[in-house]
Amino acid sequence: MLRFRGGTPAAAAVLAAALVLTVKGQSPAPALHIENIGLPAVEESTAIWSEARPGGRVDALKRSARETSTRNSRVGASGRAYTPGRVIVRFHDEVPAAERRTVARQASDTAEIAARPSYADFDIVRIDVNEDAEAVAAALAARPEVVYAQPAYHVHATMVPNDPNYTTLQWNMPLIDIERAWDIQPAAASTVTVAVLDTGMAYRSLTITVNIRGFRNAGITYPALGQSVIPYAAAPQLVGANGANASRIVAPFDVISDGVVPPLDFEGHGTHVSGTIGQLTNDNIGEAGIAFNVKLMPVKVLGSFWDVIFGNAPFEGGSDDDVARGIRYAADNGAKVINMSLGSAGPPDCGTNPNRDGCSPTIEAAIRYAIGKGAFVVLAGGNEFEDVDPDFGPNPTSVLAEIASRINGAVSVAAVDPQKNRAFYSSTGNYIELAAPGGTSRGFGRGGFIFQQTFDFNFTDTFDPTVVPPSQYRAPRFDVLANIGIVGTSMATPHVSGIAALLVQQGITDPAAIEEALEKSAADIGAPGRDSSFGFGLVDARNALRGLGLSR
Repeated sequence: MLRFRGGTPAAAAVLAAALVLTVKGQSPAPALHIENIGLPAVEESTAIWSEARPGGRVDALKRSARETSTRNSRVGASGRAYTPGRVIVRFHDEVPAAERRTVARQASDTAEIAARPSYADFDIVRIDVNEDAEAVAAALAARPEVVYAQPAYHVHATMVPNDPNYTTLQWNMPLIDIERAWDIQPAAASTVTVAVLDTGMAYRSLTITVNIRGFRNAGITYPALGQSVIPYAAAPQLVGANGANASRIVAPFDVISDGVVPPLDFEGHGTHVSGTIGQLTNDNIGEAGIAFNVKLMPVKVLGSFWDVIFGNAPFEGGSDDDVARGIRYAADNGAKVINMSLGSAGPPDCGTNPNRDGCSPTIEAAIRYAIGKGAFVVLAGGNEFEDVDPDFGPNPTSVLAEIASRINGAVSVAAVDPQKNRAFYSSTGNYIELAAPGGTSRGFGRGGFIFQQTFDFNFTDTFDPTVVPPSQYRAPRFDVLANIGIVGTSMATPHVSGIAALLVQQGITDPAAIEEALEKSAADIGAPGRDSSFGFGLVDARNALRGLGLSR
């Protein structure tokens, strides 16, 4: 990931309530082509999280390409990566447990139905890791007892990162006419909760004691560091200096560990996205957020490099079952807007054949569930425009965005640059519904990025030889933050989530009505009418709110 650092480091270490727990590492080997040195591949690591002391420093982020795992990831005939050894199955409710086991065994001799995970309306059928999960899923999907079956396809943060505050850096805010929207609906004293399904969020200050194993990355062997004490600070622009606004964080949950560990961000993506939605504003610090007094719900569904090394996740990114559970958790715990700056490229015909290989019926069912509970869902449109997939061809469909386009109450979001042109990476297709500022790394220098506060990559990405020389490899620090520029449809998506939260504050709570307000008020750009690059057009905050007849 490429990001641009800007602004000045600020001191911040928030004193949080004491939290002590033991974290049990995942048994599968990390999916980063990690080679453990002197430790078994399934070595479990123990992490202890304890209260942070005040007075730590906060300063800034970047990341590079990583080697791919071949141990916790498999690429199926569909062209999509999935987690081997399991299939997601939704049986008809009337099918008894014994019959479910029989059906599963008829599809695979090794099949066993695991205990149903929390916030799931589906079962996980365990199979031999060497079996073709897509083939088993297809066999199960053909059975009359089954609603759908699919592998646990992987999803990832949809970012096209870059390397390069409100009046100087945040061109993206005036582009959506946010100032006049604030005149209509000040983002104040909000009880609206926005769930951020992502890599977690820097919302607590802690110290972490963890056993850091050896690994290989980018062809370089990194030695084991053993037990290490790692400082971690909450982002002051999310929770305020000394945690003054910590009460805005509600119902945090780490889906990957099923709540065993807190949903802390070890990548920076989720923290950055949260900033665009609701970073503290009008405080003379850093950047502004769109709905800057909403409540934020961190729901961690994507693992990072360090999550893998710490033993908290089996691979970087997430999978369909994690995301589906996260959506349901958010809806069940009061989220009115769900931001999903993530995606997964797949085949172009999921809309007509959602149960075919490469599609995600599990996530589609969860999105429909959330909308039924009154949550508006916003998904990234994808960064695949310049990609060529051997199975799906050029500019493959973003499977999750395609789902959104078929459901009233969910929208997919493309990205534009400062001149309202389609960002070079932004995927196109008839599934694109809205556009928002996502930024660009081409032609605008640092002025093309979306800036918010998140971690300083110089302190976190010690495994990346383009950031820290291998000879200076050390344990990471997560108590250093700064103003960082990133580009991608991941950055465009939270603009729409923030405006949606303002609409909810105005009293528009039906997800389908929110979608209609956003689409009808969008500024038509590109070809006249709806098009495949911008959908209904560039989201316009002021027009959306004025459309409710509540301007003043």
